[in-house]
Amino acid sequence: MTYAGEDLEVGQVVATGRFGVQRMNLLMYAGASGDFNVIHWNERLATAVGLPNVIAHGMFTMSQAGRVVTDWVGDPGRVESFGVRFTKPVVVPDDDHGAHIDVTATVAELLGDGRVRLDLIAEVDGVGVLGNATAVVRLPV
Repeated sequence: MTYAGEDLEVGQVVATGRFGVQRMNLLMYAGASGDFNVIHWNERLATAVGLPNVIAHGMFTMSQAGRVVTDWVGDPGRVESFGVRFTKPVVVPDDDHGAHIDVTATVAELLGDGRVRLDLIAEVDGVGVLGNATAVVRLPV
């Protein structure tokens, strides 16, 4: 982990993460968030509305990208802004493997005053699932 502004460069990958997602994770997230939409747990109804299978909650997917940022910076309170656009659903099959979300955080801009903007890429099987994913963090001194 490197923080000093002079050690960071635009284009530098500063953090990565791989997060497994199984149906149980979606049920636990539904309980925590109160979002029990059937497309997140019932395969029959998810496919009936045209989805390929049960899909992860968008905010669950976003939170996995956020984990990479907070793990890197070490304190969630240092995240000044964080936003994404949901572009593709994370399909979660009912098997022993589920899905895996791979996240990469890259320095997009050195903002000064100990702040940096990160671009985030979140993919499942090489396909991007979040767009315009960025975070601004204030680095520890």
